Amino acid sequence: MSELQGILERFRRGAELLAVATTGAAGPELDFRPEGKWSVRQIVSHVADAEAVGGMRLRQIIAEDNPTMIAWDQNAWAERLDYHKRKISSVLEMFRILRAANYELIKDLAEAEFERAGTHSVRGRMSLRELVRLMAEHAENHATQLRAVRAAYKEHRAKAGAVQPS
Repeated sequence: MSELQGILERFRRGAELLAVATTGAAGPELDFRPEGKWSVRQIVSHVADAEAVGGMRLRQIIAEDNPTMIAWDQNAWAERLDYHKRKISSVLEMFRILRAANYELIKDLAEAEFERAGTHSVRGRMSLRELVRLMAEHAENHATQLRAVRAAYKEHRAKAGAVQPS
């Protein structure tokens, strides 16, 4: 398997990783925020919105010559787009659909197409290959973060259950 094929396979598996990392999460676990970090609901909402942004960037690089890709403020999106209120099943489905559509867009491109690039307003020059790799890593990293938040919730619950009034 070539490096590009490996990146594409990792990219393709992103929705599966998120689904597995959130399986069984419900109720207060979805909104538990360890040490001021994002909750499961907020993380999944962020990943879905990041996929929408990434999909636009994929399309820009494929279709345009050296497009400009503007950075976005993830904290402002989380606050103003009410990540804390989103229905997790809908957000996971949105991510799954977007990731599948984005994968279909890129999976059969010639390897040379992955050298096309745009200019990110913060990161600078970014090739299609780099963008796809970053998008694959983004889902992977947040799947790891989701597992950590869920583990912290279980620990929090265990500690709360161990404290008995005297």
